[in-house]
Amino acid sequence: MHALDVLKYGNLTVLRALKRLPEEDWSTPNVCGVWSVREIVAHLASFEYALVDALSVARGGPVGPTLAELLRDGQAFNDKQVAARAGLSPAETLAEYEKVQAQTMELTAALPSSLFYNTGFLPAYGMEYDLEDFIAYSFYGHKREHAAQVMVFRDGIGR
Repeated sequence: MHALDVLKYGNLTVLRALKRLPEEDWSTPNVCGVWSVREIVAHLASFEYALVDALSVARGGPVGPTLAELLRDGQAFNDKQVAARAGLSPAETLAEYEKVQAQTMELTAALPSSLFYNTGFLPAYGMEYDLEDFIAYSFYGHKREHAAQVMVFRDGIGR
């Protein structure tokens, strides 16, 4: 597995789902639970910040505050992070997501390949998992799931 490819294709899946979706459709609730498309993108941005922290852990750093909050209570993390971005427009929300996603790509590219295979790099996630597992399951799969929800919503409204 190649972490950069996994991150790239997860991101492309999200961007394809959002492509040419009119801004007025970004606020329709109940695309994923109660969340709108804009809130899904805000949620994905918050996960990218958690990945920035995880990439630091892989380099031997401490667990950063965003990742710590996610690991402590994922639902509370989601609620807090989406609410913190409630005042952003769809364009601002997407811009934040794209900015931090580019940062995760840059940080990932800078990691030595050996760091992707250290099992137990993040004990709270599971001692049997390495960074590539974390990226594949918590980011690629996560993005595919939310992109699919957006596509089902788009099909439902005929866009």
